[in-house]
Amino acid sequence: MSFPIEVNNKTIIARRGETILEALERNGIKVPTLCHMPGLNPSGSCRMCVVEVEGKPNLITACSYPVEEWMKIKTHSPRVVNARKTNVELLLSNHPDDCLYCERNGNCELQNFAEQLNVRERRFVGKKNKYKSDPSGSSIIRDPAKCILCGRCVRTCEEVIGAATLGFIGRGNKTIIGPAFNKQMNLSSCITCGQCIMACPTGALHEKRHSSDLQNALHNKDIHVVIQYSPTISISLAEEFGLKAGKDINGLLNAALRKTGFDKVFDTAFGVDLYIMELAAEFEHRLKNNLQLPMFNSDCPAWIKYMEQWQPDLIPNVSTCKSPQQMLGAIIAGYYSKTYHINIDNLYTVSAMPCTAKKFEAQREQMTIKGISDVDAVLTTREIAQFIRLNGIDIHQGDHELPDIPFHVHSSAGKLVSVSGGVTEALIRTLHYKLTGKEFDHKRISELRVNKDCKEVKLKIGDYKLGFAAVSTVNQAARLIEEIKNGRNDLHFIEVMACPGGCVNGGGQPIVDDPSAVKARIKAIYDQDDKEPIRMAHKNPAIIELYREFLGEPLSEQSMKLLHTSYKKREVSL
Repeated sequence: MSFPIEVNNKTIIARRGETILEALERNGIKVPTLCHMPGLNPSGSCRMCVVEVEGKPNLITACSYPVEEWMKIKTHSPRVVNARKTNVELLLSNHPDDCLYCERNGNCELQNFAEQLNVRERRFVGKKNKYKSDPSGSSIIRDPAKCILCGRCVRTCEEVIGAATLGFIGRGNKTIIGPAFNKQMNLSSCITCGQCIMACPTGALHEKRHSSDLQNALHNKDIHVVIQYSPTISISLAEEFGLKAGKDINGLLNAALRKTGFDKVFDTAFGVDLYIMELAAEFEHRLKNNLQLPMFNSDCPAWIKYMEQWQPDLIPNVSTCKSPQQMLGAIIAGYYSKTYHINIDNLYTVSAMPCTAKKFEAQREQMTIKGISDVDAVLTTREIAQFIRLNGIDIHQGDHELPDIPFHVHSSAGKLVSVSGGVTEALIRTLHYKLTGKEFDHKRISELRVNKDCKEVKLKIGDYKLGFAAVSTVNQAARLIEEIKNGRNDLHFIEVMACPGGCVNGGGQPIVDDPSAVKARIKAIYDQDDKEPIRMAHKNPAIIELYREFLGEPLSEQSMKLLHTSYKKREVSL
């Protein structure tokens, strides 16, 4: 049921059951928020969204108060603006004055509100709380001094992702947010997905940077530096340079990376095709030999860490395939270096990923051979954008260039894995060929492209009736695992991505206040799949040549040595 309400002396239409904030935003009226998170129950704790309602003695929070018929609302009256300004001033009274050195300078919500509300002096003075930064994590740095206690990271970690690592600690003005007992991040249950960084409005949480090590390597003439970049990067990086969300700048990115000094530039979409080949072979082997099913994907390191910590009994069900990042890293070290006569000790491999968990993955013991890591440094989308700017490269000026040989060809399946359901769809295409000898004739699998956190599809492939599922967040995965443990047996392959929507919304992606940006990235990925001439991993001629010259075949002795790994139970201290 709809009814009129008056907002700033104009009539708008509200709907029964929605909040004032929802009604205002639907009608194009912007009200500032700090603690509000769309899709989650409102808390009203930050008080930034207060509005003035005629007949109400106090200002009320728009995010938590339901609309009522014939309300008369003022969203930016002097009383409202003064209240918001006071809130910001109180937050700043206990906040560091180091904006010039902060990770979020120029993209900080608190900084933006201070500018919008014309906060130009410190009216509230007192003794500031002092906290030490926590750099112990492999991927994420926590700086409690910059935390404003909005609770968004806590709610994201618990209600959206399902890891429940962060929480409120202490009481009163001594309250902070951190892992249990305020211990270090490396002792916590953190799965390093980085979604807390995406939720944080300030610089209280940010990734651990690897760009300084990279800069040193690039300026060492004895070091051969190569970079691989995720297929998602070329879609999302455009936003960091003021371009339209979803614009594919693959060719411009190749040119920009070469200008920064990289000796070779590779597209990890090639590594994805390699991953799909090994994944399909492993699934076929399990299927025909009645081994552990359902099989879970292994390309999301945050998901793998969750399994090691909370579901160790299901580790045998996890694919032994390394992730595409690590597969390509191993091939660069084991095949590329020998083919092009590069001393492995002088090889420095960098990856640009939309994910903070990839930093954790790269330093895992299983991802090294004779003490040498498959990947030496991992940069997020935000870091690679900053690195390009640091080196004075104008990404808008330049010709479109291709990735370097021998990893220069990829299928559209290699791009498709950027979205939730993409790994499953890419797998089905190659699995169908392996089981039937015929190509999968469906251009797309619509059940895997719907906007849901849990997607399922049942297919008859050859003599087998197979069930596939793709879920976003470990929260959703835990529910599905519970169903399986309670007797559900109609699923044979399950894809889990720790981040909502998949890698297009990873913890290392551009931090933007626009949900349509992620939708634009997803659309761009699907559009590429429709246009690419090669749509299946097993049709990639560069992959075929790699197997013929070096690997032999999927699951061969050489493939198992370089491209597969193992996992075991991980003890969590807290």
